[in-house]
Amino acid sequence: MILLSIPYPAIDPVALWIGPLPIRWYALAYIVGLIGGWSYARRVAGRAAFWGATPRPAIASLDDLLVYCALGVVLGGRLGYVAFYNGGYYLSHPLEIFEVWRGGMSFHGGLAGAALGVWLFARRHGLPALPVADLCCAVAPIGLLLGRLANFIKPELWGRPSDVPWSMLFPDAGPLPRHPSQLYEAGLEGILLFVILFVAVQCGALKRPGRVSGVFCIGYACARVFCEFFREPDPQLGFLFGGATMGMLLSAPLAFVGLIVLIWPRKQDSAIP
Repeated sequence: MILLSIPYPAIDPVALWIGPLPIRWYALAYIVGLIGGWSYARRVAGRAAFWGATPRPAIASLDDLLVYCALGVVLGGRLGYVAFYNGGYYLSHPLEIFEVWRGGMSFHGGLAGAALGVWLFARRHGLPALPVADLCCAVAPIGLLLGRLANFIKPELWGRPSDVPWSMLFPDAGPLPRHPSQLYEAGLEGILLFVILFVAVQCGALKRPGRVSGVFCIGYACARVFCEFFREPDPQLGFLFGGATMGMLLSAPLAFVGLIVLIWPRKQDSAIP
C-alpha cells in the first residue's frame, strides 16, 4: 500500500511575512476568497440582462455586502464549530472560543452566518433577500475552492486510509496512506459547483429568485455527502450512527432547504403570464 502512495508535498503553512506578521495560507484563502467573490459579484450584478425585472443590489452597495458576509462567515463558522463539533470541550474552556487562530470553523455555521448577513443587508437596502442570496451563492464556490486547498496545505481534514494510486501519507495522520479528500472537496464543492452555477446564471436563473440559491444548497449538500465517504470523521466525534458523519447530518437538511427554495419560486412562475 505504501509503495503506491504519493509523497505529501509539504508546504510552509506561512504564505508570506509582512514584517514580523505571518500570513498563513488559511487566512489568505479567506481573504482572497472574499475579494475574489466580491469582484465576480460586481460583474454579475452589473449585467442587467442576467436579472431581467428582478431587483438586484447596486454595484456600489457590494462593499457593504462583503462586510456583512465576511462577519457572518467568520462568526457563524466559529460558533458552528463550537456547537456542532466540540461543544463539550468549549463548555469546559469557554475562553478558547475566541482563539480563532487555533483553528476550528464549520462551513454550515458559516453559511448560516452569511445568510443572516444577507438578510440584514437586504433589509437595510430595501431589497428582497432571495436575489441577494442568489448573488452570494453564485460566487460562494470561489471561497470553497480556496478554503479546501488551504485545508490540504495545512494539512487537516484528510481522508480515510486507502490504497488508491493517488493516496498520500499526511503528516501526523499515522502510517497509512489516505485519500486526499481535501482535493476531492475542492474539485466538487469548488470547481464543479462553480461551473454549474455559472451556467445557470448564463441561462437566466437569476431572473427567478431562489433558483441559484436552491441549486447551490442541493449541489453543495450532494458534493459534501459524497466526499464524506472518503474523509476521516472528526476524531472527537467519529462516526455517529450507521456510518454517518456530522458533515452528512448537517448537509441533509441543507439539501431539503435547497429543494424548498427551488420549488417555491416555480409555483409563483406558473402564475406569471
